[in-house]
Amino acid sequence: MSVSAYTALSKTAAPIINGRRDIQLADALTKVSPQAQAKAKAKAEDFEAVFLNSMFSQMMSGVKGDGPFGDTPSTGIWRSMMTEEYSKSFAKAGGVGISNDVFRTLILQQANRASH
Repeated sequence: MSVSAYTALSKTAAPIINGRRDIQLADALTKVSPQAQAKAKAKAEDFEAVFLNSMFSQMMSGVKGDGPFGDTPSTGIWRSMMTEEYSKSFAKAGGVGISNDVFRTLILQQANRASH
């Protein structure tokens, strides 16, 4: 296959990560099973949810008083559950892009191990 044919094929088959075609990731995906890919995607999303939960928890730490439960001891528990669910929802909807980079890194590492 000529270099130009390979380049054209790679550009159409390469996944788009953070707005750019990623030929290296496309090659790595051919070396990693679909089950491992799904697991890596879930783990990357979980990682982003943990990050977002930490961020949201800091954001909510200064909020006092009014709310569905007022300013009671249970308010802290309710807010922690709310921030956890927010973070999961944000991560599932695409988050802030951390999961894309984590997924890419996990897949490249697995492909590298499969090559050796």
